[in-house]
Amino acid sequence: MKHISRTLVEKLPKTDLHCHFDGSIRLETLIDLAKRRGVLLPTYEPQVLMEKMKYGRVRKTLEEYLAGFEPLVAVLQEADDIERAFFEICEDAALEKVWHLELRYCPYLHTKKGLTSREVVQSCTKAARRAERELGMSVGQILCGLKHDQRESILEVAKLAAEFRSEGVVGFDMAGPEAGFPIRDHLEAIYYAKRNHLFITLHAGESYGPQSIAQAIYDAGAQRIGHGTSLMGDPELFAFVVNNRIGVESCPISNWHTGSVKSLDEHPIKEFIERGVRVSINTDNRLCSDTTITEEIIAVVEHLDLTTEHIHKLLVNGFKSAFLPYAQRARLLQAFNQEWDNLINK
Repeated sequence: MKHISRTLVEKLPKTDLHCHFDGSIRLETLIDLAKRRGVLLPTYEPQVLMEKMKYGRVRKTLEEYLAGFEPLVAVLQEADDIERAFFEICEDAALEKVWHLELRYCPYLHTKKGLTSREVVQSCTKAARRAERELGMSVGQILCGLKHDQRESILEVAKLAAEFRSEGVVGFDMAGPEAGFPIRDHLEAIYYAKRNHLFITLHAGESYGPQSIAQAIYDAGAQRIGHGTSLMGDPELFAFVVNNRIGVESCPISNWHTGSVKSLDEHPIKEFIERGVRVSINTDNRLCSDTTITEEIIAVVEHLDLTTEHIHKLLVNGFKSAFLPYAQRARLLQAFNQEWDNLINK
């Protein structure tokens, strides 16, 4: 059995299916845009800012974690800035050999200085196309509504996602706080997206119990769920997820930071793999959790004693769960397996 070194992990082809645009911009870009756009930060010294904003730190709750997004959203209100930051995330992912990246965002969060939601998506689309052209990667966009916002606003996001389906928007998501904001309140928007042939992934089971996962799957018909750490709490639901090959987008370091798990040693990802869940490994927020796909893999290897077989399954699951046409998924998976064999058998 080959030793799982950082060098090996860096070389392996990967996916990142659960990555938030605003939570993943470069620290240097946050500081630069804040200075140029007059956005007040606690400090403009990079490492001090990381400490003050608790980026890469454990928080008490998901809500405290989400508070770190305020300055990130504030600097992403101009079309050029959005395009720049989006492309940079793609660039960072490509450097660690992410072959397929799905970036998700809520368009109306970026309209505070006069942009329309449509213009926000257009800027992201320009960046995604450039990344595909220049970096040789595949980039999909997932548009998000926020569970605690008005139904009308979220329905507009679903309509916008459908409008841009032929231009790289692949899916629809519901993010934000879970407790007190049930997914079933927004079925109109979710069904609209489904009727317009978009994939559905929904944040569920992160800061709330398996009931939210059940709503995401049974009521909303999600093909994937984001996080899903509480899935172990309902054996029948667990079996349904396994038997129906529903993707679980696991983000271990973020789950630790938000308090979804008490420690990385207690994360369920290893049991998910061993019991047949189609679980993938993802970053969630590259800046807010100070992470990369490589760091996520190294973390679960070190804390959960994952083997090469575990890692192979995790990465395969990422390609199988990608929101791509079947033929494209199959080609990527075949190329991944060839590359895996080349690297493992060296």
